[in-house]
Amino acid sequence: MSSNLGPDPSDLDLVRRFQAGDQDAFTVLVKRHERRVYNLAYRMLGRSEEARDASQEAFISCYRHLGGFRGDAAFTTWIHRITVNACYDMLRKKIPEPVEDIELPAPISSPDHADQAATAVDVQRALLKIHPDYRAVLILYDVQGIPYDDIAAALQVPLGTVKSRLHRGRAALGQAMGGEPERRSPPSKRATP
Repeated sequence: MSSNLGPDPSDLDLVRRFQAGDQDAFTVLVKRHERRVYNLAYRMLGRSEEARDASQEAFISCYRHLGGFRGDAAFTTWIHRITVNACYDMLRKKIPEPVEDIELPAPISSPDHADQAATAVDVQRALLKIHPDYRAVLILYDVQGIPYDDIAAALQVPLGTVKSRLHRGRAALGQAMGGEPERRSPPSKRATP
């Protein structure tokens, strides 16, 4: 089959071409989404080697199941779901390690960049301390900018659950970073008539 994919085919066009036998279409999908998939896996797992493994597992699973992709959801939603599942599988198999062992970025030349890198490391450490369900929603919404509806579809949970996990995840992240736990005001007493 011809591998002339045109100037900028949509994900759905590439999926349809792959389903028709064009292997090059899958290569384009991988190149288009590999960075986002890796970033999601890295933030979920905290180590580049594990993120590479999870990314590879996600794309292998994608390749195996792409023939049955119907397009009910966007391809990006579908690949995010596969990636999160690959990360959950790795987290279940993983022997707990100290959070302090996450990889640090390369040395930074300017003080501003050093502060940003230190903050990024602190956030990553804190992310690894919170429940994976909260972590997944925080990463998908706050880091990758995925809309609520797409996150709900990717995680196969109701929209309200996404919003709740986001709220609780932000509170847990703040607490993990050394902030005060969120305090609720006591309910006000109603005056009886």
